[in-house]
Amino acid sequence: MGNDNKPTLVGGSCIIACICVGAGMLGLPAAGSGAWTFWSILALAGVMVIMVLSGCLLLEALKSYPIRSSFSTVTKDLLGHRVAWVNNLAVYFVGAILLYAYTTSSGLILQEYIKVNAQVSSVLFVLLFSAFVWYSTRLVDRASFVLLIFMIFTFSFSVSGLVSGIRVDSLYGKFDIGQTKYLLSFLPIALTAFGFHHAVSSMRDYYLDEYSSQKAIVGGAIIAFVVYAVWIVSIYGNIDRGSFVDINAAGGNVDSLLAAIDERVVDNTLSIVIGAFSAAAILSSFIGVGLGVFDFIADAFQFSADRVGRTKTWAVTFLPPLLFSLFFPFGFISSIGYASLFAAIWACIIPVLLVRKVRTEQVTTPITNNQYHHTWQPSQYRCFGGSLSLLLVFVFGVTIILIHLFDLINLIPKFGF
Repeated sequence: MGNDNKPTLVGGSCIIACICVGAGMLGLPAAGSGAWTFWSILALAGVMVIMVLSGCLLLEALKSYPIRSSFSTVTKDLLGHRVAWVNNLAVYFVGAILLYAYTTSSGLILQEYIKVNAQVSSVLFVLLFSAFVWYSTRLVDRASFVLLIFMIFTFSFSVSGLVSGIRVDSLYGKFDIGQTKYLLSFLPIALTAFGFHHAVSSMRDYYLDEYSSQKAIVGGAIIAFVVYAVWIVSIYGNIDRGSFVDINAAGGNVDSLLAAIDERVVDNTLSIVIGAFSAAAILSSFIGVGLGVFDFIADAFQFSADRVGRTKTWAVTFLPPLLFSLFFPFGFISSIGYASLFAAIWACIIPVLLVRKVRTEQVTTPITNNQYHHTWQPSQYRCFGGSLSLLLVFVFGVTIILIHLFDLINLIPKFGF
């Protein structure tokens, strides 16, 4: 009887995949246009492996703590208040920057449909859809389910239409080892494409053990990778590499990509469906990320759950990204890239530091400063890959940070710049 109620691997994998796949995937074609098809997909596969490892490192850090223990709690206990503060700040900045990117992109897309300038469109978008988050988590849940079903159908229709028009010469182009230099600007975007780490503790709570959680993480990451690969092949097979020079010069914004697709696609219905999928992806990511930041802010500032408290939380969550979007509108790719800078801290570097501390304490003094539930016992789970996994994840996180630092002085090659 107990086994009948056990969560399925498919269910958990789908949760991880849905967290990964969203508006961020719309930036992958522009970000990978310099490296093009082969190198971009190969890099995505490598990043997927590294991010799965970092997720499993989090599981290893959580194994000595009771079910329902959060990422923040474990970080504070093992690494101290200062590191936990930095980690929480990084989590907030990732969410805020993503909200900023989605707000800016929504305005650019909506202005084509409602014939109102991008700034006003962004304001209307935020006021309307942030109300979902303010009202209740249940409303976000229901809206997300509807959007997910809608995205599945529109994505399937979009890909089937684009695949039928793929040109092999456009898909592969001129294979050149020199294209690999553009991977440096692609890696930060690829990192955010596998940013499921805030849900690792939830997966553990869901399955009540680390081994099943690991399988769900691996399965979900593979599903996301397949979706990304299909999307990249579909876009690159229809849009010439040279066309991305103008797209990237415009900041890699989603509206520029959609305009390029419109020029190549003869079927007007297909263009409309692709636009609808893009809008749904941005909206889904907006309310999903918005809910996460909303709950984070409410907990950090201890705002009450009544209308006044939720309004305060709403203001702190959505108004700063909106104001920055109105007065400092950067391109979509640049915004996602900045998010990856902070994501590298809490999704790569912090997990490595946590596991090093856990392994040290297991050897010397076991963790005893937590009150475990009498039915719960620490597991023997250990992330696969041994010390090599720690090194690989840490080096990747530092690499992402260095890429941003070098980018500030224009030392990172960018296609179209």
